[in-house]
Amino acid sequence: MEIEGIAKPAGNNRGHFIQFVKYGISGGIATSVHIILFYFLSWMVFPSLASNDPVAAALGLHVTEVTTAIRSINSMLSNATAFICSNMTAYLINIAWVFTPGRHHRLVEIGLFYLVSGTSVLIGTIIMGGLIRYLGMQTTFAFSANVVCSAMINYGMRKFFIFKG
Repeated sequence: MEIEGIAKPAGNNRGHFIQFVKYGISGGIATSVHIILFYFLSWMVFPSLASNDPVAAALGLHVTEVTTAIRSINSMLSNATAFICSNMTAYLINIAWVFTPGRHHRLVEIGLFYLVSGTSVLIGTIIMGGLIRYLGMQTTFAFSANVVCSAMINYGMRKFFIFKG
C-alpha cells in the first residue's frame, strides 16, 4: 500500500539492471575507501609493502622492509582495519541508494551486513595472506584476489538475504 506524497524506497524501484549498476557504483566507492585505507595502513601503520610492489613503486613510497611472514600478517591487519571503515561506507550507500532496507530490524540488518561482508573479507584475507606467505606474491596482486572474492559473495548475499531486494 502506497501513501500519496511519500517517496518509494530508493532500492529496486527502477528494475534489476539499474539496481545492479547502482550497486556497482556504490561498491566502487566503498572499494576505493578500502583500497586507500589499505595502502595507507600498509605503508604507515602495518608495514606490508615491499619496495618493488607495483603500487609502492608507482607512488614512489619509501617502505619499511619486513620479512615475508611479517608482510603477510601485516597485510591482513591492514585489510581488517580498512574493512571496518569501508564496510560502513558500503552499508550507508546501500541503504540510501541501492537496496530497500527493512527486511530486518536496523541492528539486525547491520549485523547481517557485517557478518556477510566479514565472512567474504575473511575468506579473501586468508587467500591474500597465503598468496603472500606461500607463493611470495606481491601485496598488490594478492590484495586484488581479496577484492574480487569479496565482491562476488557480497552482492548475492546482500540482495537476497539482507535487504528486501
